[in-house]
Amino acid sequence: MSPIIKRRGEEFTLPSKYLLFILTIVCTALIVITFNTNLFTGPLNSFAGVFVVPFQKGITSVSTSIKDTTDKLSSITKLLEENERLKEQVDELTIANTNLEQEKYELTELRSLYELDAQYEQYEKTGARIIAKDAGNWYYSFVIDKGSDDGIQVDMNVIAGGGLVGRVIDVGPDWAKVQSIIADNSSVSGMVLSSSDNLIVSGDLEKYRNGYISFSKLVDAVDRVKIGDKIVTSNISDKYLPGILIGYISTIDDDSNNLTKSGTLTPAVDFEHMNEVLVLLELKNTGGK
Repeated sequence: MSPIIKRRGEEFTLPSKYLLFILTIVCTALIVITFNTNLFTGPLNSFAGVFVVPFQKGITSVSTSIKDTTDKLSSITKLLEENERLKEQVDELTIANTNLEQEKYELTELRSLYELDAQYEQYEKTGARIIAKDAGNWYYSFVIDKGSDDGIQVDMNVIAGGGLVGRVIDVGPDWAKVQSIIADNSSVSGMVLSSSDNLIVSGDLEKYRNGYISFSKLVDAVDRVKIGDKIVTSNISDKYLPGILIGYISTIDDDSNNLTKSGTLTPAVDFEHMNEVLVLLELKNTGGK
């Protein structure tokens, strides 16, 4: 049924698009008549001035308004499309920037391992990636992606960052578990590099909350050991190769027996941020303690 013709009893309505079309035709016809005939001269001229001209102006105003609205809608559509394209570009740039930051971080870490490799060039070693760790913020126990197939054995030393990380305590064909020196049950025979005095470095997760671990049994009757002195693995250790940096003395206290000293040291390795390590492919075969 036509949108204009309605059943009997129904209210007559005319859709706006048809009304606009009819008004446009009428306006066009009036314009043509005005410029091509003398119909609106004389008495009709006043009628045209009073009724037709305002009618034409109204039609022109409506047409202009519709055109402006259409142009605005078109501009909004273009802006929305441009906004979507810009969002996609931002997402792409964000991903690219993240990848670049990751590559930069990995490059920095590899450079650090390279420098560490040169520092301990007397030992054969292999790089490994950490693939799992125990719960918590610190790497006091973790698993690497190298194992017996790569020549790794229990008690081989592990280094990273500034120095000693720990030692291998379990091995599989393509994995190995490492216990770090900050673990509560860890113990390392150390030596003060400046004085060659021996001491025992003990893991302490509670102290490591503040960035420290403990040392004890330091014999230093003449007070040669100072805060900031380097602690390295000693020759008498039965698990660790000698001369590997452990950390730096932070505090020194006299024991109640007045014969030994104890205190804390700051580890050379950041045990909160590790991804790559070096495994020294050599075992310590001699030692006392």
